[in-house]
Amino acid sequence: MDNITHSLTGWALGQAGLKQKTRKGLAALILAANAPDIDVFFQWAPWEPLATHRGVTHSLIGGVLLLPLMLWGLLLALDSWQVKRGVTFKSGLAMHPWWLLGLCYLGALTHPLLDLQTTYSVQLLSPLSGRWFHSDSLFIIDAWLWLLMIFAIAMSQGIEQRGGRHYGRPVQAALAIAFAYICFNLGLSDTATAAVRKRDPAATAIFASPPPMAFWKRDMVWRSGAKIVRAKWRMFGGLSPSDPPVPDNMRDPVVRAALARDWRLRKFLYWSILPIAQVERRGCTARVVIADARYGLPARNKARLYRDSTIDLCASDRLAKAKASAE
Repeated sequence: MDNITHSLTGWALGQAGLKQKTRKGLAALILAANAPDIDVFFQWAPWEPLATHRGVTHSLIGGVLLLPLMLWGLLLALDSWQVKRGVTFKSGLAMHPWWLLGLCYLGALTHPLLDLQTTYSVQLLSPLSGRWFHSDSLFIIDAWLWLLMIFAIAMSQGIEQRGGRHYGRPVQAALAIAFAYICFNLGLSDTATAAVRKRDPAATAIFASPPPMAFWKRDMVWRSGAKIVRAKWRMFGGLSPSDPPVPDNMRDPVVRAALARDWRLRKFLYWSILPIAQVERRGCTARVVIADARYGLPARNKARLYRDSTIDLCASDRLAKAKASAE
């Protein structure tokens, strides 16, 4: 999910009443809800664009177990520094370290759980396993969740500013509605996936992507042998006829040669779940483009989630001729 959704989730949890448990409680929830995305600043990680992260910092070990401890220590250090400087805290709350730690863990837990709902997937078991997990219930930016959370938080803050005792109720109701909404969408994606398996028993790596706003629809894509297949699914219309299968070309000798020579392609392949290659030959050179079929074919990948490499097809022939001439 996008960072606005993560921030709104942490904010909503705090506004529901948890921010009163300790000083810096709201900050802990919002910062922890975004903390796993710190991986976009790691230059050594196996990805380049921001969209291709979600590795160890989103896992149960890195994101849920370790990051909250780090954030907790930073917030405690900040609070101690402010106390020494004689800062007056507007909230009037005392510092309860164990409550603060609990809120750090709660906020951090919401991040992989939300990211798990999208087709971008999460490596929940990293670094022990590179397996990707996804449930496909939400689009990467869900405007319905935005509207629900923003409206509920604004209503709650209005009640709080007027001195209302039960200001958390609107947000509590919104969180319950959001949970029901996600569960409903999980059911739709499971139904769509079952329809694909019924049509194509050989289908693997099935993804059911909800289009923006239209949560009752799914754009289906899956692997069938060495081919990529697409179809549409609608809540009241079922699964549409499949588009003509497209070869993934991952066994093409030119593609294999490009992978062996270019580390950038191998890095992208580490992240990609449905890799598909395109080879453009021109004389002695070939341009190999590898994309992820979840986001379109290489030539139509509007998100630019692909890597390309140019290799020399005639290099071995020239080398052989040079050796023959030398002999």
